[in-house]
Amino acid sequence: MTDWQQAMAEIRRGAEEILIEDELADKLKQGKPLKIKAGFDPTAPDLHLGHTVLINKLRTFQQLGHEVIFLIGDFTGMIGDPTGKNVTRKPLSPEDVLNNAETYKEQVFKILDPAKTTIRFNSEWMEKLGAAGMIKLAARQTVARMLERDDFKKRYQANQSIAIHEFLYPLVQGWDSVALEADVELGGTDQRFNLLMGRELQKEEGQRPQSILMMPLLEGLDGVQKMSKSLNNYIGITEAPNDIFGKLMSISDDLMWRYFELLSFRDIEDIEQLKQQVTEGRNPRDVKIELAKEIIARFHDEDAAEKAHQDFVQRFQKNAIPDEMPELEITLDAEGIAIGNLLKQAELVKSTSDAMRMIKQSAVKIDGEKVTDTKLTLTDKGTAVYQVGKRKFARVTLS
Repeated sequence: MTDWQQAMAEIRRGAEEILIEDELADKLKQGKPLKIKAGFDPTAPDLHLGHTVLINKLRTFQQLGHEVIFLIGDFTGMIGDPTGKNVTRKPLSPEDVLNNAETYKEQVFKILDPAKTTIRFNSEWMEKLGAAGMIKLAARQTVARMLERDDFKKRYQANQSIAIHEFLYPLVQGWDSVALEADVELGGTDQRFNLLMGRELQKEEGQRPQSILMMPLLEGLDGVQKMSKSLNNYIGITEAPNDIFGKLMSISDDLMWRYFELLSFRDIEDIEQLKQQVTEGRNPRDVKIELAKEIIARFHDEDAAEKAHQDFVQRFQKNAIPDEMPELEITLDAEGIAIGNLLKQAELVKSTSDAMRMIKQSAVKIDGEKVTDTKLTLTDKGTAVYQVGKRKFARVTLS
């Protein structure tokens, strides 16, 4: 396998789609460093593991010797990315954007090599473009073309409002590629329209159009919906080691392999060996521990990872929590669910009065922690192990 073929194999790992793959191969064959762009709007101060899927792929390009441009959308952040939204997104204030941008810079360097990373802000060129330039840019596309975008189309058909400034977002993202003369742009599968806009504008400007690499949206802890703070199914990279460890240990065995593929820095061959070991009888829990320790070591350090592991053993394995137990999902209403009702639905008790009695006897635990409040109401989404007595367990997902 030639160098460029080996590079393509590493780039393809976990990727959903490459547009146009032959074009990217041609660029790699030339053996010159490429400009690799990925944009992030600083809409919240903290990143979660879902965000790192793209950053991990930037790291791959960085290790292959290419120029990585981590673009902070301080200008687009004040527009508000409408991608995947069914309502107009609230724009951020300049102060919020700058504060969040600073925390992004600190967090991404836990993955990227700062000496090989260029941080740019798209306000550099967008503010120079001015009002006249924005009007000229807007004139390059029609409303009909914008309504081809899936989320705009759905909102239009549902008679939901679309603000004029939202149509500017794909154009500005595309113009970023022109300003940076990007060779490759990375984005999630939900960014397809915006990524293609960059190709169109580059062609119009006489540039070689960027190749596009789309990464899948990482499923959250529920294994169904994409990882999101609003869905409370996320793992923040700045969370405490014990919290990261506990959350990763709660994911399903199938989802574990998805996380290995998109989040682990292990070689593909190593992951295949782990799969084979599980097929031959190794406990998936032990493999999940390896994943959890790798992630924690990346965002904290190896000592923190080992301590989180030992704390987990102390809290869970020594309490003899079984690997196999009944699993169920409960949909929360606006008021949440009372602990007694949850235990009854999980068939851990016969009645809510039985649940109250067991709580008073300190016989009820959530993830190994005793429950003492008989009036406890659970309102947060997520998965946890509920225990009554020494032998009754259930893994309950609140959604």
